[in-house]
Amino acid sequence: MKRLKLEPLAFCLIASLCLAGCGGASDPNAGAPPPLKVESAEDANVFQVEHPEKFPLIAAAEHVAASELTATATVNPDISRNVPVISLATGRVVEIKARLGDTVEKGQVLLRVQSADISGAFSDYQKFVADEQLARTQLERAKDLYDKGAISQNDFQVAQDAESKAQVDMKTSADKLRVLGNNNLDQPSAIVDIRAPISGVITDQQVTLAAGVPGLSSPNPFTISDLSYVWILCDVYENDLASVRLGDKADIRLSAYPDKSFSGTINNIGPILDPNIRTAKVRLEVRNPGVMRPGMFAAVTFHGQKKETHAAVPATAILHLHDRDWVYIPEKNKKFRRLQITAGDMLPGDMQEIMAGVTPGQQVVSNALEFQNTVEQ
Repeated sequence: MKRLKLEPLAFCLIASLCLAGCGGASDPNAGAPPPLKVESAEDANVFQVEHPEKFPLIAAAEHVAASELTATATVNPDISRNVPVISLATGRVVEIKARLGDTVEKGQVLLRVQSADISGAFSDYQKFVADEQLARTQLERAKDLYDKGAISQNDFQVAQDAESKAQVDMKTSADKLRVLGNNNLDQPSAIVDIRAPISGVITDQQVTLAAGVPGLSSPNPFTISDLSYVWILCDVYENDLASVRLGDKADIRLSAYPDKSFSGTINNIGPILDPNIRTAKVRLEVRNPGVMRPGMFAAVTFHGQKKETHAAVPATAILHLHDRDWVYIPEKNKKFRRLQITAGDMLPGDMQEIMAGVTPGQQVVSNALEFQNTVEQ
């Protein structure tokens, strides 16, 4: 009986030992992912050469110049030189002798208008001319009678007054005809010629053939702009306004003529900023050499008062690649690094200014194109 009772207890102990042995042999990291392997990628801008002595180096020189600020701009007509062409006479257009974009001279006929105002003014003028002739004849007769004592002095003065008033009415009606645009008083006509008040270019046209002309009411038939002087309007950011001052000179390059440089003077700095892009309008007045057209894009360079120091290298040391400028600088273990820079203006002696990327005294490869062709082989 005792042996039978011990057998179940021994079985349980053996089972417990087996389970414990199996648990101790299991790997706790068996279900974890494999460790990551980090591989270093090669720098595409680093090149290793066997004989670096074949590529001469040169130290970047120091170039001191006034600070510069470049802003985008557009060409605009001078508002003070925009002159509207008006017709005081209302009527209908019967002929147009000029078109939008035409260059016209002062006094040139732009259009002809048939106007009832002119007809009425001519009718009044002819009546006043007849009245003046009658009054003058009566005055001459009264003078003869007065000299002979046939009439009183009062009657003679009445005749003088009538003739003076007739002359005033005739001159007033003649002036009205001239104001309406008809200067030929000897040939009555209902057609009035509208002439150019100044010489310039027609920059706006609001009239067509057979259209009505409303007189002083807008719109005006034409607008003529004197483009001998134009405005260059620049957008200058708020943070750069300290670099521009009234009266300073600036260099202007038109997108249409990038090889030509023009000079202008700052005559106005806008007092109000654009709240969206935080810029102020800076205006330059420029004498138009004949190539500046309203609407053209331009780049304006302002020269500040503060001096700045930049690097300068031979033009051959700069490589233009993928619309960017690069230089090659030496590194250890026969390696060279291609470094992106911001190139500036060309300088005397075939040197070029570097605005950013290289400091004075730093060594660069003197012939970047030759180096580039060698490493690409």
